[in-house]
Amino acid sequence: MVGVFQPIQIPEWAWRSEGAKTVLRTRDAAGILRLAQQYGGASQHRLANAVGILQGRVSEILKGSRHITSLQVFERIADGLDMPDHARITMGLAPRQTSVAGDESALFGEIIRTYPDQAAAATDIRTMAATASTVDVLAVRALGILGFKDSLLRPGVTDPGRPTTTRVMLVHPDSPAAGQRASEISESAESFASGIQLSLARLRELAATVPLEVYLYDALPVWRMIGIDDTLFMSAFAAEWEGHESPTYKIVNTEGGAFYRGFRRMFEDLRSGAERVI
Repeated sequence: MVGVFQPIQIPEWAWRSEGAKTVLRTRDAAGILRLAQQYGGASQHRLANAVGILQGRVSEILKGSRHITSLQVFERIADGLDMPDHARITMGLAPRQTSVAGDESALFGEIIRTYPDQAAAATDIRTMAATASTVDVLAVRALGILGFKDSLLRPGVTDPGRPTTTRVMLVHPDSPAAGQRASEISESAESFASGIQLSLARLRELAATVPLEVYLYDALPVWRMIGIDDTLFMSAFAAEWEGHESPTYKIVNTEGGAFYRGFRRMFEDLRSGAERVI
């Protein structure tokens, strides 16, 4: 008989199944625990011991009468099930820190925090933007980032006592990429393009008072970036979600860091081929 305290072992391939990806992406706690039962042969008692949740509450989660929303609880579940990094990232959690001996440890740890979506990162983004020298934005429409007066970055970049250099890249409203993205999120091409045009109009108003550069690019949007000095907040555009709904990763500039340098290089390369309109 398998002991209650024996670690739950789930095959790595099981975490890569489409079913696993779905429950991870949607943070379906019941689905994740059922995955552990199906592939790890775990009883409710073993699950409770592994993830640090009372057995009665595990039962409630599996029955659907209790729902998990706390990031800390999802962290405990991930740790208790020895979830691999690719699964943790799909669920919107930070990967486990790589342990490297000696001075080489400085090369790692670029991703210092993971948020389930942009809203969860909003306080950190606003706090950093309030003292920023430079702000870079790669988006589609950016209405929620800069387009509206109460948008995410407006307070930080409009402080008259501390001018901030801001560069913004939006999808060209007349490009095939805009039409494809509109189709992906079930929006008409006309409505989608109108949103970009509205953002451009608002940014022209903003450019009358603060240093601002705006570019239009015509590639299919994949990455969404808010760069504040030497820190990046990265998320992704996917067919399943909008950029602000994506898990958001806080990436800092470390010695030899590949993610930071790669995303910065991508931004500059895309900007070099974009059309400056403001």
